[in-house]
Amino acid sequence: MNVWIAIGLTVVGCYAVKYAGLLVPAGALERPLVRRLAALLPVALLAALTAQQTFSTGSALVVDARAAGLAAAGLALLLRAPFLLVVAAAVVVTAGVRALGG
Repeated sequence: MNVWIAIGLTVVGCYAVKYAGLLVPAGALERPLVRRLAALLPVALLAALTAQQTFSTGSALVVDARAAGLAAAGLALLLRAPFLLVVAAAVVVTAGVRALGG
């Protein structure tokens, strides 16, 4: 039953945060600093998620095949490859390094 209490509290919390966002005055959202931060926040969150998923296993810091895949994706981005090719390069390099025992 504790799980359902946690789910219920999460639902109420998410709704409260969404409602609080609707109460912010429009003038506050039009400030240049707020607009700049709102534009940069998704990029920062995605970068943090990528780093966390690439370099951690549980609570340990690791460098394994995922780092090679990330490097391949970065190189493909530098070469201005299309998005699907970037993803494919990361997948192929990661799988190749894992197959070779890395």
